[in-house]
Parts: sequence; structure tokens; C-alpha cells
Amino acid sequence: MTPNSGSEGEMPLYSQQNATFNSPWEAQVFALAVRLQETGILTRESWTLALADEIQQARQRNDPDLGDTYYHHWTRALERALIKSSLVDDQEIERRIDAWREAYANTPHGHAVLLSPDE
Repeated sequence: MTPNSGSEGEMPLYSQQNATFNSPWEAQVFALAVRLQETGILTRESWTLALADEIQQARQRNDPDLGDTYYHHWTRALERALIKSSLVDDQEIERRIDAWREAYANTPHGHAVLLSPDE
């Protein structure tokens, strides 16, 4: 049985039939969370706790959760989980965000935004 197929009494890691995304980046965040679990970098329990905590914090910030912020919660939960696991730190995440913004601002319309591995 694969890690994603689930077993009796256990929910599958994800459902391909019901997975819909409003933007490609949402699918990428979803895929990243799944891959980090498949490789053991995140456990299902640590991911579930991180996402639940982020959603709870969003509620405390009065996020109305209209469905358009859900994958933003995933992104923040992944960032915090990776920081907690010491794979990255706050400065590395900020540096990558800044590099992406710069690359985005300098990419012609209709072209893919690319970052070099050292950015």
C-alpha cells in the first residue's frame, strides 16, 4: 500500500479526484507538502499540526476564510514547519521572497519567472 492510498480507518494523504486549485502556485504548494511528507521531512502529524495552527492563527487575525486564502495558510504553515525542522531560517525565506519579487518584476509578460539555484 502506498503512503497516499490510506488504509482501513485512515484518511488518504490527499484525494486526486477532489483536488482543485485556483492557480498553479496552489497546486505547487500542495505538491510540496505532499512530497515533504513522502520523503519524511515532514510527518503527517507535524504537517497537520502546523496547518491547524496556522488556520487557528488566521481566525485570530479575523481572516474571513472565504476560500481564497486557504493555500496562503498552507504556505505559511510550510514555512514555519521548515523553520522548526531547521531546514531553513527566517532570513533564507525572506531572501527567497525578495529574489522572487525581483525576478518577477524583471520578467517580461507571458514568460515564466525563473530563479537560479543560488538566488
